[in-house]
Amino acid sequence: MTDGKSSAAHQPPVWKRNEVQSPCIQICVVHPEARICTGCLRSIDEISRWSRMTDAERAAITADLPGRAGQLRKRRGGRAARLERGSGT
Repeated sequence: MTDGKSSAAHQPPVWKRNEVQSPCIQICVVHPEARICTGCLRSIDEISRWSRMTDAERAAITADLPGRAGQLRKRRGGRAARLERGSGT
């Protein structure tokens, strides 16, 4: 019988590779204009090629990510905002 608690001693160790980790935060939505993921700020091409990139390529992209946040313009509110402005149905 178990007491419902999991024990770390019985869990296998987590396997990690010595490489630049993915910046993915599991909020995967591509911005319609900027064409970058709103979660990790990578392009679709960068996301799809990530596992085949060198550590140097990954590090360069990771260093560039903070500067990309400005590319994401705040949405204007969609249908609710149009209705509030009285310019659409």
